[in-house]
Amino acid sequence: MKYKILGKTGMEVSELCMGTMSFGGHADEKESAKMFNQCRDAGINFFDCANVYEKGKSETILGKLISGSRNDFVITSKVYFPTSNDVNARGNTRKNIINSINESLMRLNTEYIDLYFLHRFDDLTPIEETMRVLEDLVKTGKVLYLGASNFAAWQIAKAIGISEKNSWNRFECIQPMYNLVKRQAEVEILPMAISENIGVINYSPTGGGLLSGKYAKNNQPTKGRLIENKMYKSRYNESKMFEIADKFTSLSKKYGCSPVSLAIAWTKGHPAITSPIIGGRNTEQLKDSLDSVKIEMTTDLRQEITDLSPNPGVATDRNEESTEHNYGQR
Repeated sequence: MKYKILGKTGMEVSELCMGTMSFGGHADEKESAKMFNQCRDAGINFFDCANVYEKGKSETILGKLISGSRNDFVITSKVYFPTSNDVNARGNTRKNIINSINESLMRLNTEYIDLYFLHRFDDLTPIEETMRVLEDLVKTGKVLYLGASNFAAWQIAKAIGISEKNSWNRFECIQPMYNLVKRQAEVEILPMAISENIGVINYSPTGGGLLSGKYAKNNQPTKGRLIENKMYKSRYNESKMFEIADKFTSLSKKYGCSPVSLAIAWTKGHPAITSPIIGGRNTEQLKDSLDSVKIEMTTDLRQEITDLSPNPGVATDRNEESTEHNYGQR
């Protein structure tokens, strides 16, 4: 396992980040402990969580697992999505953030969270208010660094501008969706991260399992996340995506590796990515994800994989900029 500096923090994190969304859900406490130890044995020191995962159970289980060696790990959590029927138990308001951080700290049984993410942009709360309360969390030592998940590039840039204008702590890490069939992040988010030296931990590197080899276009299973979960079903519902997945599975066979390993290695090969977030329901499922570090993602191999899916359009819609038919560069 290799380690990378996370953005400007100077903090070193493993090249894979373990997502704990299954802790307390598909993985009971015993299986969660097995996966945690499997990751630890592999050298992972980076664990991603959120207050809404399994209604707080994921945080509680993770808190027990890190007990006694808390400082050995980089732990994340998030705030935004509803945690109860209370109308104020949601969003990026001062009230919800303060309540949520205290509840997360209690469940995680820790005095601080290394990386605290806004789980989504709040359309109803001024970003100035949100960044101010996050600054307070850093000053009080409850949070070490700040992050944003599911933000557009302009939203991240606006927040960073406000932080720097006021000499507040800025976002040091972002968490976008990124995989072979969801490449929109390549247009603005990832270039922005490189430009501003922001760490990136992308989620869903296997496309919710679409790139695992289980979802052939003409031979789909009757069970699975993309079949049973309406959110994932709507996210990956285009026939073109299944065509790409078929081609990708064939390519993985050509190179004699698991499609899961290859999918994760491909995302890790992007220069902006710090650590892809991996996950699983059990230790057997997790093995292929961990094996992704064994794949040498050469420039040629990454390009061969990239060519399986269409390039996203350029941010300005001036597609000719990527051809010889343009005004040229300075």
